Amino acid sequence: MTIVGLTGGIGSGKTTVAKAFMALGIPVYIADEEAKKLMLKSKVIKRKLIQVFGDEAYVDGALNKPFIANVIFNDSSYLEQINAIIHPRVAKHFKRWMLKQTTPYVIKEVAILFENGGHKNCDYVITVIAPIELRFERLLKRDQTTKQKIKAIMKNQWSDDDKIKLSDFVINNTTLENTKKQVAEIHKQILKKGVNQ
Repeated sequence: MTIVGLTGGIGSGKTTVAKAFMALGIPVYIADEEAKKLMLKSKVIKRKLIQVFGDEAYVDGALNKPFIANVIFNDSSYLEQINAIIHPRVAKHFKRWMLKQTTPYVIKEVAILFENGGHKNCDYVITVIAPIELRFERLLKRDQTTKQKIKAIMKNQWSDDDKIKLSDFVINNTTLENTKKQVAEIHKQILKKGVNQ
């Protein structure tokens, strides 16, 4: 099975691109969503997160996202700890999911694909980019957040230039129509290149 990594900075529009691939019949594994589910379902993850963040990590069985985000915002070393707990389990879950798929390739959408070395397990990588002001505009509209918090997240992500250097394809996501055209073209190229290069 050919694995195509899909990544991009916060607010670049990975979800829009993922939906365009889904519309072409390609299954998409959204790592962040699966990680959230695992943080609720997995007793091992719960226990380890409580060891790192204390009892406040969960409230009434639900992950206390504002509390954890605030801890990470003030000390980025916690980000490495949370990633070390969750990423190996998401990777296992992805492998099981992938075995059930029957398409020529699958997409694995990961916000920090390069940062956690996940690109090494992909046959191709697509990076989604968008102008910084447009990204701010999208995020301020979508999330109850501030520019300061967005900048803090961006600081923990690689720059577009660094990602582009290691990518097979780049999607410039400014308008939906143009993005869909780019997705259709990449889809054709991946099918033409064939599975597993």
